[in-house]
Amino acid sequence: MDKQDLKLSKKLIFSYKKRLEKEIFERSMKLKMPHNKYEEIIKNNNELINLKKALEELETKPEY
Repeated sequence: MDKQDLKLSKKLIFSYKKRLEKEIFERSMKLKMPHNKYEEIIKNNNELINLKKALEELETKPEY
């Protein structure tokens, strides 16, 4: 994976993570869920956890 691919991957994963968090937030607001419940959902969401791990792995990958 070259440097440009790495940057693009990071950008795409990060933007997808933010969109998912925003969607969870918006649905929580529509359902009038308490703020702490929304935070718990974000913290324990498997897909978000995997995205965070992927971003961490890309950050530690040496750049060429």
